[in-house]
Amino acid sequence: MPDETLDLHADVVTLTAQLVDIASVSLEEKAIADAVEAALSPLPHLTVTRRGHTVVARTDLGRAERVVIAGHLDTVPLNDNLPHRREQTPDGELLHGLGTCDMKGGDAVILKLAAELAEPNRDVTYILYEAEEIEAEHNGLRKLSLSDPDLLAADFAILMEPSNAAVEAGCQGTLRLEVRTRGERAHSARSWRGSNAIHAAGEVLARLAAYEARRPVIDGLEYHEGLNAVFVSGGVAGNVVPDECVVTVNHRFAPDRTEAEAAAFVREFFAGYDVVVTDSAPGALPGLGVPAAAAFVEAVGGQVAPKFGWTDVARFSALGIPAVNFGPGDPMYAHKQDEFVPAADIVRCEQQLRSWLGAPATPYDEERP
Repeated sequence: MPDETLDLHADVVTLTAQLVDIASVSLEEKAIADAVEAALSPLPHLTVTRRGHTVVARTDLGRAERVVIAGHLDTVPLNDNLPHRREQTPDGELLHGLGTCDMKGGDAVILKLAAELAEPNRDVTYILYEAEEIEAEHNGLRKLSLSDPDLLAADFAILMEPSNAAVEAGCQGTLRLEVRTRGERAHSARSWRGSNAIHAAGEVLARLAAYEARRPVIDGLEYHEGLNAVFVSGGVAGNVVPDECVVTVNHRFAPDRTEAEAAAFVREFFAGYDVVVTDSAPGALPGLGVPAAAAFVEAVGGQVAPKFGWTDVARFSALGIPAVNFGPGDPMYAHKQDEFVPAADIVRCEQQLRSWLGAPATPYDEERP
């Protein structure tokens, strides 16, 4: 049984390892939320609130500006990649394991800042929330926006999704749809007496294969849309011509399109077919012209890239709060069995956020176990 306590005096990489070893697949975050709450509640400079498996810790110093720094506690399902493993390479230390990249390295940074910055130069709301990796109805930020919207109020928000320890602005929207083809059942020995719905889905797949991605430039950042089949389902029995086939498609759309515009596009793209939109979430415009966002970007080096995946930045954007992604790890390794995060990324994010919040850097020795 792994230790399910957190040592906030440990360095940020060791703290990441502790978080990783507390399994927290979506909807199973109780143990990690308990550990986070237990670690933060004794700190006198924070007001800690828990809703479900979401923990919110706030300073209340009367500063002129309030910022949110947020990260999700859940992971995708295990894939023989727990507990964590540390590796020394010629390029530096790597931390392997489920959630190292997405996004317990970022969560560790949040916890270290929350524990050690008693008097930041801005008031800070730290949010560690549940159920980001699954359907939106379970999302801890969504639930918080309904139950306690005042806890999300801020001038600016940073979501610590993996971004190679650099700023990624905005995010693309995501839409999931089902394209259904219909036929007529028949015995496969007399297939000409029926109509094969799976065969009819070939044209759906052909349209997808011929799709050319739109690549709009917004605030100087080029986004790259996507339209991909992610599931194909159909069939009745091994000797029956199927009368129905469903192709599930995921559309990632740039933030200059609304959800309604994206839905209209896919319906036009699959004209002639039965199309049902089953899930949708809006994108978020970069918003880099907002003073708080511009000041943060400048403080961490001035380089900005577009965010291609969907993140909860969109939830803050919908609330009128400018937000960016800024977290350790390469998002290309999120959800992979060999998921890892460079220790240097975690340290860099912690140090840059410390500096931005008016606190001195702390040393980190890569040779420690």
